[in-house]
Amino acid sequence: MGYPLGHSFSRAFFQEKFEREGIDASYENFEMASLDGLRQLIAEREELCGLNVTIPYKTEVIALLDELDDQAREIGAVNVIQITRRPGGQVWLKGYNSDIIGFTRSIAPLIDDDMRQALILGTGGASKAVYAGLKSLHIDATFVSRKRRGDIIAYDDLTPHLMASHRIVVNTTPLGMYPHTDECPRIPYEALTPGHLCYDLIYNPEVTRFLDLSARQGCTTKNGTEMLHLQALAAWDIWNESPTSLPAL
Repeated sequence: MGYPLGHSFSRAFFQEKFEREGIDASYENFEMASLDGLRQLIAEREELCGLNVTIPYKTEVIALLDELDDQAREIGAVNVIQITRRPGGQVWLKGYNSDIIGFTRSIAPLIDDDMRQALILGTGGASKAVYAGLKSLHIDATFVSRKRRGDIIAYDDLTPHLMASHRIVVNTTPLGMYPHTDECPRIPYEALTPGHLCYDLIYNPEVTRFLDLSARQGCTTKNGTEMLHLQALAAWDIWNESPTSLPAL
C-alpha cells in the first residue's frame, strides 16, 4: 500500500517466494492516492491477511490502526500491518516496523570503529527506522532536511568539517528513485572520502545518482535491496504469528 508504487519490487519478491515454497497465496499492490478507504478495503477484501506500507503513508497510517507494537510506537512509523478478523466481521489492525530489522542487519557489517556519527537525509517514515537502527548500533545520527528546524539541520549546513566527522550518510528520501533517476540529495559530494559509508534505501535503480557520485569519491556504497529482502522476510514472520490476546472491540 502506497502511492505511487511503480518502483516497488515487493510483489515480485513475494510471488517468487510463494512459488518456490509452494505457498497458496498472492501479493497485490494497492496504489492509493489517500488512506480514506483503507478500513473499507480491508473489510471488503476478507482474504487480506496483512499489508506492507510504503511511501508516503508510514506515519499517517498510524491513526487508522487499533494497536502498535512497542518498537513501532517508539519509532513512530509503521510499514507492516497484521490483520486479525473476528467472527462477525470485526477487524483488528496492529502496526509493526520491520524496516529497522532490515536496515540494521544490512548496514551493520559495513560499519567500522571510525564510524561513530551519521547523517540521515530526509525526515519521512523510513528515516525514523533508520535513526532507531543506528542508535541500536551506538551511532549518533543527525537528520538533514531542506529546512532547518529544531535538531534537524539543513543541506546548506553540510560543511566539509561536518562531513568529515559524519562518516555514515544514509539517503531515506525518494530522490533518485525510478523513474526520476537523474535526481539526488543536494550534499557536498566532493567532501566525501574513502572513509565514508553511503547507504541508499532506494533499490530501483540499483545504482542511484547518490550512490554513483559517492562511489566516485571512493566511498563504500550499498543500496536498499538487501534491506528490502530482510524487512520483507520479517514482515512474513509477523503476518504468520498467532495474534496475541486482543483488547475487546
